[in-house]
Amino acid sequence: MKISASVYSSKEGSLKEIVQNLDAHGIDYLHIDCKDNFDVFNDIEEIRNYSSTPIDLHLITADPEKYFDRINALNIEFVTLQFEDLNGFQYKGGLHSKMGLSIITHTPLSAIESDFDAYDFVLMMATTPGESGGRFDKTNFRKIREFKKTYPSKPIHMDGGVNAEVSFILRNMGVHSSVVGSYLFKDQPLGAALLKIQTHDIDSHYSVGDFMRLRDESPIVGVTNRNLKTVLQSIDNYKLGFTILEDENERLEGIVSNADLRRELLRNVDNPANISLERMINTKPISVQENTTVTNMLALLKQFDFPINYLPVEDKNNKIKGVVSFLNLVKGEL
Repeated sequence: MKISASVYSSKEGSLKEIVQNLDAHGIDYLHIDCKDNFDVFNDIEEIRNYSSTPIDLHLITADPEKYFDRINALNIEFVTLQFEDLNGFQYKGGLHSKMGLSIITHTPLSAIESDFDAYDFVLMMATTPGESGGRFDKTNFRKIREFKKTYPSKPIHMDGGVNAEVSFILRNMGVHSSVVGSYLFKDQPLGAALLKIQTHDIDSHYSVGDFMRLRDESPIVGVTNRNLKTVLQSIDNYKLGFTILEDENERLEGIVSNADLRRELLRNVDNPANISLERMINTKPISVQENTTVTNMLALLKQFDFPINYLPVEDKNNKIKGVVSFLNLVKGEL
């Protein structure tokens, strides 16, 4: 996942010192908020004199076209318009930048359907646009999953309340980049903050239930009509490489993974009539409770000396509530 540093979140040092410090630590993008202010472009012009890091401009205005000439003259790489401030303005082209459309937490995705074809990515605001600090609103986790279903080829950028823990969750969900502001510059060296954001060294304030795939988003096969075909169809439909098997009370019976299927096929490659669904089932899969913290989930994973790509999630009564998949952790680093 790319990190876009919110330049104006730092209150110490000159603009040049801030940018050069970020560049020295290998930051991916320089995020700059512009609330209808031409002076911001003077800062960008200054930055161009000593930094080649791509500019990630968040333009908050009802009349973005008045800035287009300056944006093109400065070759700004990323420009995001704030949907709620556009007052009906529809982008029809005119900029050479990659274009994003930003929406706040409580704006439904359906509100941008008619406009979104003109944009390359979405920027989801988890706190108030243009303001530094604030807690990440966990309702955005589901919004990310909904967006990926609706626009599977469009990257997701996130802004607001991103710390080490949130960064891990977002990487796990396949988010392309995150804007990080106050967390980078507050109470710790910049290098230490970046290291925590880019690794698993985190404190935990969220539980698995906050960001897991819910039941209706998860591959689950019940007792009724369970056979080899329905299991294979479930694995294929959800593209996660496995499916969960549950009993009549929605309790975990086991899982069938691509690896389980492959092993059974190899055992019976010369006698396909002997292939058995029952022999494919892992009846003792590793699972996690929905109230488990992120830190405790990671501690659980570290207990095993083999890779774990997914975890069924249960409630306190051992009923299946959803699943956590880690497949996007690799994709998110590309």
